[in-house]
Amino acid sequence: MTITRRHALTWALSAAALTTGCARTADRAMHQVHRVRYGADESQVAELHLPTGDGVVPVAVVIHGGFWTSSYGMELATPLVKDLAAHGIAGYAIEYRRVGNGGGWPATFEDVATAIDALKAQRRLDLGKVVAVGHSAGGHLAVWAAGRQNLPSAAPGAAPKVILKGAVSQAGILDLVGGVRENLGGQAVQSLMGADPAADRARYELASPYERLPLKVPVALVHGDHDRIVPLGQSQRYRDAATRAGDNVTLTELPNAGHFELIDTDHAAWRICRDEIERLQRS
Repeated sequence: MTITRRHALTWALSAAALTTGCARTADRAMHQVHRVRYGADESQVAELHLPTGDGVVPVAVVIHGGFWTSSYGMELATPLVKDLAAHGIAGYAIEYRRVGNGGGWPATFEDVATAIDALKAQRRLDLGKVVAVGHSAGGHLAVWAAGRQNLPSAAPGAAPKVILKGAVSQAGILDLVGGVRENLGGQAVQSLMGADPAADRARYELASPYERLPLKVPVALVHGDHDRIVPLGQSQRYRDAATRAGDNVTLTELPNAGHFELIDTDHAAWRICRDEIERLQRS
């Protein structure tokens, strides 16, 4: 059977709803869940899933994908943060304003930055071991967030209060200009940025990780070689450019894996992503 983007996302959303609904009581017994509101908008919210116990733990900021649109939300990240908490890592799933509900440039970027900075007020977190992980459009935002300390002072997201130790990109759209050329998501990049690169190149230079190199932060790329949603070339191109710029970057190409296996907690692809999170936290 051929799995389309619509079928896969429907499956992911259904699985998340089943997990958060039927198993909510059991999950909360296993670990602590704290809702974090970082702004007045209904999308300016996050959920922090803490492992059991009272010790200090490392953190993974989990940023969902969906081509930056309001059609998809934080529920895509919920299974991942629960799995991270079960493995001793605080999983922090963030929601943010997206295209269609007040997001786009610069609001989406400001929300991601503010959500991450809100970790500073939370307890039990080792803020020296915070790694961002994101899938697809969320991979773009995770890697962008990892380089915030290098942004110009007036740029959205500059002057971070929480410095990320690294980022894991799960089939991320890391080259926005290339994404425009590839027409990813049917002009999803232009909808996010509110302009074509030719019309506002400076905006892309602030928003695209590829344009921001060197980030001077370790980045782990994980990408399936059968991905039909975000081409493997996005990660290969970023790896090559980051290597030339002197950055610490790795690329794990997953044979016979598509786009959505990376956020399936029962699949080996997700376990590879989790291993990369742990590796960056230890480094």
